Amino acid sequence: MNRLHPRIRLLWVARAVVVALIVGGVTRAAVMFGPFSLPIYAPVVTGGLFLVGGVAHALLRYRAWGYELRDDSLYLQRGVFTKVNTVVPFVRIQHVDSARGPLDRLVGLASTIVYTAGSRGADVSIPGLTPDGAEDLQDRLKRLAIRAEGDDAV
Repeated sequence: MNRLHPRIRLLWVARAVVVALIVGGVTRAAVMFGPFSLPIYAPVVTGGLFLVGGVAHALLRYRAWGYELRDDSLYLQRGVFTKVNTVVPFVRIQHVDSARGPLDRLVGLASTIVYTAGSRGADVSIPGLTPDGAEDLQDRLKRLAIRAEGDDAV
């Protein structure tokens, strides 16, 4: 099973920090301007709880994520609370993209996105790859999909 690059944890932890700051700020506004009485330390407690929970979730999410190219399909395993196992047969692959958003570029990562036939919006994204790794995976999936289409032809 292939793992994601460890730097993806930075993005996921940074997202948890931003959420914790927003929740703390909203709680602070509720303490100052709300019609109900909250303790003065409520923003710190709620922000801290969201921070700890978010960081723990990011680290567990990293450990749960994996993908594998099998004989006839792409297999993905992910999920912290709900384990999700996805099998994408090569014959169902329509096209494959590699993408690098601004935050991905900041930490030197990319994603590979696989679009499948016969399902609306059922694209599969593999985050946390190096740019070269994302392009290599894209090329391999493209070749495997073309070969599978030839095998499936009438």
